[in-house]
Amino acid sequence: MSRVRRRQFLIAAGALLAAPIAAEAQPTGKVYRVALILTTSPVGEMTGLDPIHPPTRAFLHGLRALGYVEGQNLIFERRSAEGKPERTPEIVAELVRLKVDVMVTLGDEMPQRAVEVTKSVPIVMASGRNPVELGLVQSLARPGGNVTGLTVTPGPEIEAKRLQLLKEALPNISRVAFLGMKSDWGNPLGQSVQAAARKLGLTVYLAEHSPNDHTQIFATMSRDRPDAVFAANSPSNFAHRKAIVNLAAKARLPGTYQTQEFVLAGGLMSYGLNVSENFKRAAIFVDKILKGARPAELPVEQPTRFDFVINLKTAKALGVTIPPSVLLRADQVIE
Repeated sequence: MSRVRRRQFLIAAGALLAAPIAAEAQPTGKVYRVALILTTSPVGEMTGLDPIHPPTRAFLHGLRALGYVEGQNLIFERRSAEGKPERTPEIVAELVRLKVDVMVTLGDEMPQRAVEVTKSVPIVMASGRNPVELGLVQSLARPGGNVTGLTVTPGPEIEAKRLQLLKEALPNISRVAFLGMKSDWGNPLGQSVQAAARKLGLTVYLAEHSPNDHTQIFATMSRDRPDAVFAANSPSNFAHRKAIVNLAAKARLPGTYQTQEFVLAGGLMSYGLNVSENFKRAAIFVDKILKGARPAELPVEQPTRFDFVINLKTAKALGVTIPPSVLLRADQVIE
């Protein structure tokens, strides 16, 4: 055998021997189907690789960092009840028919409705509030069913703290409009605000809005003449944050909000967790479940850090001065 032919033979033989090894090294080609269901924000805000909806964007980026790429090994099902929670069961039923591997939900009502439809598909809460009290999990340490994930508050006292910071930032206020729905006013978070108001010597009253329209209540507030607005910690308010901030600016009303997204949109101040970080953490739960972990054994996480953000540009536009002692306590000051 000539030297050239022998060399060609060795290369071919090596390739044949290496083929099985290379085949074993290739990825399995598994494509995962993951769903995210919003409560109020439109599906249009969830589209694209970098959606304009901040939590959806953070969730997708979190999945991407873990190796899940839409169009390659990930099918991302975008859904929203768009302010109509009664639609949740039909959305969940559709996703069950599509055989999604995991569903990611918001709030408390949505996972409640979801488990009525399926007790087999894993459900990750990205922003639960009272999962134990509502029976969604047996305990935070050991959920015991098909639901796990993250909560958004350590307890109702977080809202009392937010009202206290508003009073410290604006010492002269006495009358505050609680921007929310009756359910927000009557739940533990709303009750905490009312109790804190009594201790702070503030009058807080319910400025009730409809789920998808805040215009009318701001028109009413102009007649009620509150000194400030306290936006309830609710999915509806988050979904309509830009409209709320713009209406507050038009009415020249300083406001305190649940997350920094309101302040970045022009609101005066916020105190609460970083919602986008929660959604990024939700991606880690999804990854664990896709790799075989059981929701029943994945402890529910509670937030440990809360950001205090102030928009000085808005303060100047409203003609209010934030005391230096309060500014020094802020985690972020926007100028």
